[in-house]
Amino acid sequence: MRAIHLSAGDDPVRIGAKLRSSRVAQGLTLEQLAQAAGLTKGFLSRIERDDTMPSVPTLVQICHALSLPVGALFEEPDVQHVALVDAPRINMGGIEADERLVTPRSEERMQVLRSSVGPHGSGGDALYTVSCAVESLHVISGEVTVRFSGRDTQLVAGDTLTFPGLTPHTWVAGAAGAEMVWILVPAAWSGSS
Repeated sequence: MRAIHLSAGDDPVRIGAKLRSSRVAQGLTLEQLAQAAGLTKGFLSRIERDDTMPSVPTLVQICHALSLPVGALFEEPDVQHVALVDAPRINMGGIEADERLVTPRSEERMQVLRSSVGPHGSGGDALYTVSCAVESLHVISGEVTVRFSGRDTQLVAGDTLTFPGLTPHTWVAGAAGAEMVWILVPAAWSGSS
């Protein structure tokens, strides 16, 4: 029987970016974290740049100061890929619109919808609302007019319009049609249930 020896991989563990993002998200400076963890600012800076790897006890001190579980530094991020050709078609009520959900159905923090709209395609004549906190429309190509109660906003390729969710609106594409991306925060609905 052959003995099996486990050894660490050749790739160094990189935790610096996760520590830095946690510190920044909490509004802490390097100096504040250094004081809380009982370390020097320069040493923490080197750790955040992955120039050095702290010992386990030091790492525990840093994580304790950040109220961050040590294991969180070594977890793989939950990355999900949705190819446009595989994105499910949805019906948001658009006329002459091929609408696709390009974020996972289970994603509740936000939703991204890709719309390919034919000439003069629209969201309909009546104003409508979407149940979310923020709605944003980015025009990839073509022209789009977004109609609100009492005013219209013209958008061309490259323009982005952001407005509060639940704002009554509709839209109409120009004579050449349009390619658009809608971002809804948080997700207006979830397909996870």
